[in-house]
Formats: sequence, C-alpha cells, structure tokens
Amino acid sequence: MRKLISTGSPFEKTAGYSRAVVQGDWCFVSGTTGYDYATMTMPQTVEAQTRNCLATIAKALAEGGFDMADVVRAHYYITDQAYVDVVFPILGETFGDIRPAATMIVCQLNKPEMKIEIEVTALRRTA
Repeated sequence: MRKLISTGSPFEKTAGYSRAVVQGDWCFVSGTTGYDYATMTMPQTVEAQTRNCLATIAKALAEGGFDMADVVRAHYYITDQAYVDVVFPILGETFGDIRPAATMIVCQLNKPEMKIEIEVTALRRTA
C-alpha cells in the first residue's frame, strides 16, 4: 500500500513531489530544507534551519506511522564546509543513539537562503 504525505508546502504541488512516500514498511522522506512551513519563512542560521528540517521530517514520519528511531539512512546537504562542526551536535541530539547510515555533502542548494537539506529513509521496526 502506498501513502503520500504532504506538509502543505506550495513547493510540493509546484514541483510535483510528496514530503514523504510510505510503501509497505518503508518511508522515503524527500529532501527537507529549513523552512518553517507554518509561516513560510527561512531562519537565518544553519542551526535553526537544521532543527526545522528535523522537526518537519519527524512530523512526516509520524504521519506515516514511523518515528525517528526507524531512520536507517540519512543524507545531509550543506552549503558551506564550515557548517559541519555546527550541525554535527544538532544531528547527534536526534540520531546519536539511532546511528543511521549517513552521508554529508557540501553543495549548492536551490535557493541562496537555504543552508542545509536533509533526506531520510526509514524502515519500520518489528517486535
């Protein structure tokens, strides 16, 4: 069974994607930037953007019947190498005990105000 999850972001309709797709015991969460979707604003700092990314991801996972502990793979995209040491502790707060397979890449993102984008894949844990 396939379930599409949306945050209500106008970007999802315009670009033709879902925040997350649940397929069986898997949940694939799209690359998520630091927007506050309630206000459609982007914080200035990479720290605040990282926390917004994680909150949006957690909400999408929960809507699909998953939680952060189900995350098995994470991709982190940052726009400046200097952000590595800034975001590692924030990511560790969420994933320190979960320890998914992860990759961090320094690259350009779609808009200049975007400093980080995170995508995850989750596999529902069984008893």
